Amino acid sequence: MIKKFSILAASLISVAVIGTAVAQESENPAVKARKAVMQLYAFNLGTLGGMAKGEVEYNAEAATRAANNLVAVTQIDQSAMWPAGSDNVSDPSSRALPAIWENFPDVSAKGKAMAEAAVAMQAAAGQDVEALKAAMGPLGGACSACHKAFRAPKN
Repeated sequence: MIKKFSILAASLISVAVIGTAVAQESENPAVKARKAVMQLYAFNLGTLGGMAKGEVEYNAEAATRAANNLVAVTQIDQSAMWPAGSDNVSDPSSRALPAIWENFPDVSAKGKAMAEAAVAMQAAAGQDVEALKAAMGPLGGACSACHKAFRAPKN
């Protein structure tokens, strides 16, 4: 009897843990798409950042590909990915602060700065590691400017 109870208790705990993990995933397709775009930014920035920090050997082809990808992602019309009510208050899986919808012109300006920094990186990435490093500061600054103002910290 105790063994059956232990198995039942372990099963219930597993269901609770899985349920919590699933509950953290948004059902809103706009939020899912937005997170996917951010993952594309992060993946390509990781490639460039690794080279800039010397953690990964500089490779002009790989750097150019990553920079081209960043430019492409900045060109996606993301307007449908930011519907009102998809902030972290309404959707706990989101880290977007409600302030985004209170000051969308500033968000748009920050997005434009990101696109411009990506284009500058595109021009620099394939030249050499020094040019990549020089372009990395403005690119990282463009990302963090928006995140500091409009993204909740990780819990």
